[in-house]
Amino acid sequence: MTFGSLLSALALGLLTSVNIFVFTLVFSLPLGMLIAFGRMSKILPVRLFFQLYISVMRGTPLMLQLIVCFFGPYYLFGWSLPVWYRMMSVILAFSLNYAAYFAEIYRAGIQSIPIGQYEAANVLGFTPAQTFRKIILPQVIKRVIPPVTNEVITLVKDTSLAFSLSIMEMFTIAKQIASTHTTLLPLVVAGIFYYVFNLVVASGMQMIEKKLDYYR
Repeated sequence: MTFGSLLSALALGLLTSVNIFVFTLVFSLPLGMLIAFGRMSKILPVRLFFQLYISVMRGTPLMLQLIVCFFGPYYLFGWSLPVWYRMMSVILAFSLNYAAYFAEIYRAGIQSIPIGQYEAANVLGFTPAQTFRKIILPQVIKRVIPPVTNEVITLVKDTSLAFSLSIMEMFTIAKQIASTHTTLLPLVVAGIFYYVFNLVVASGMQMIEKKLDYYR
């Protein structure tokens, strides 16, 4: 295999990895906020449910969750699912898993805001929704950017776990080529791709953090 064809094959796998990455963030970031609200609910059953959800998602391997999402419908209900469900189950498992981590980050950010700011907003006539949207949320976003960045970088590397459902992402393709041609070069190139991917993501998150410096 020529170096050009190697790059072409890995680039195709990288596209799959990017798709997993993007769709996971699109679904898990807002879902994490909803879970965080449930986690902080004053209704005990609701709060306990989301506490259990977060505990299970963070306490079990992501690979296990991938397998459950893919094989669960068949073993539980006998459903024969189409081929496209394989990728959907990957996105579902990743989104549910990362939403739990983002939820705890959001919760910590929200609870770190002094109670005095809520009281001042109430005195000024803000509704609870206005208080959260205009006063609390901007500060929370600034505070949670660093831990969210760490999770996003981890997500880039975790996309390689899609191999457990036979998704041909970049790392899987690199392993197959390395095994077929008995060379480490595909794995080295894949490692460089992952590094550049993470570098781009980290730089983007850093730019967002700098734009929010005025909240300090």
